[in-house]
Amino acid sequence: MSVHAAHRRRARSRARGRRRLLLAAVLAVAGLALVVALLPTMRNAAQELTLPLRHEDIIRQQAREKNLPPDLIAGVIYAESRFSDQTSHAGARGLMQITPETAEAIAARTGGVAFVQDDLSDPQINIAYGSWYLRHMLDRYGDNVELALAAYNAGQGNVDRWIAEAAAAGRRLTVDDIPFPETRAYVQRVLEARDDYRRAYPDELGL
Repeated sequence: MSVHAAHRRRARSRARGRRRLLLAAVLAVAGLALVVALLPTMRNAAQELTLPLRHEDIIRQQAREKNLPPDLIAGVIYAESRFSDQTSHAGARGLMQITPETAEAIAARTGGVAFVQDDLSDPQINIAYGSWYLRHMLDRYGDNVELALAAYNAGQGNVDRWIAEAAAAGRRLTVDDIPFPETRAYVQRVLEARDDYRRAYPDELGL
């Protein structure tokens, strides 16, 4: 092989190497652009799995009507059902897990004369009843969110007794004083979810 032929062969090899490097660079840039373009969708999909939000129009409506923070309603729904219509082993139903007895009492006090238990599968009715009850608990306990949530979970009778026991001991009831571990965890879970919804969905919740 002549010297010139060897030079030409090396030149062609270097040219092919440059083309491969250029192609790799172009593919890398294209891949990065695709990742950047898909990033919001990926974030939204991950957020939907970890912090779902549905029926935000109903949540905003009930927040206005019941004078409640919409992120608190969302936090309760998250803690109760993670926005999935379901029935508990105790018979509580729907997004905000309303018991049959509580639903009947709310219906009687709000004029729901045609109410039947199956209506609790309707997001509009379930969120309306759950929001009414949450507002009722806040009114009962002087807008103390922790006590209202404890009553939502464990019942007014238990919370009233705990308040009386704390008062007899010369102190005010706090979350740490709640003797039911499930209720203590529930209150904390709702408060954390409320803060998460406030950060993640300010526009959707009208905050």
